[in-house]
Amino acid sequence: MSKDTNPDAALAQMPFEEAMRQLETIVSQLERGEVSLEESIGLYERGEALKKRCETLLREAEMRIEKIQFGPDGKPSGTSPLDA
Repeated sequence: MSKDTNPDAALAQMPFEEAMRQLETIVSQLERGEVSLEESIGLYERGEALKKRCETLLREAEMRIEKIQFGPDGKPSGTSPLDA
């Protein structure tokens, strides 16, 4: 496991795929209903934090996506923002 002692710091560095994997695990545990009320609350809170991390990473990815522009010869000539 990570050597980070601050869970918020670890979450801030977590890649999208890992955050989604953990979120899916939490959803599965909550759906099965095999955890106590207190544990369910903790899992829900962790799930909310993971969801926010995923949303942030998706927004960042959307901002980086660019549309390729083609010149008259049909060859790529540059890029522009996707929604421009």
